[in-house]
Amino acid sequence: MDARTAARYSLAGIRLVNGAAALLTPRAMARRLGADPEQPALVYVLRMFGVRTMVIGAQLLCPADADGLDRALRTGTLIHASDALSAACAGREGLLPRRMAAVTTAISTVNVALTLVARGWPCRPPDSR
Repeated sequence: MDARTAARYSLAGIRLVNGAAALLTPRAMARRLGADPEQPALVYVLRMFGVRTMVIGAQLLCPADADGLDRALRTGTLIHASDALSAACAGREGLLPRRMAAVTTAISTVNVALTLVARGWPCRPPDSR
């Protein structure tokens, strides 16, 4: 298995595990984030995050074609970069405990790196697939 494929499967696994945890156990995930697990709005948002995350994970495992895979990876880069920025801002603003903000920012940053490796960046010339 080459590095691009390994990065794609690793990212899919991370997405599916984190998505399933948010969807199926949102209160436990809220506790891990240092938030009040009894806030109905938070439970709702975590479940939406879970569904989104599982769908984008599944797209990596079962792409329709090469263009679909490339599109999913490009979109994933933007999603994970915005997740990392959101987590960092939440920590800075005191919306998440500093440690949890650092952990979630790091996870999303690793996910950005995995999307870039799976896309073949920076080694792959822009025109090749």
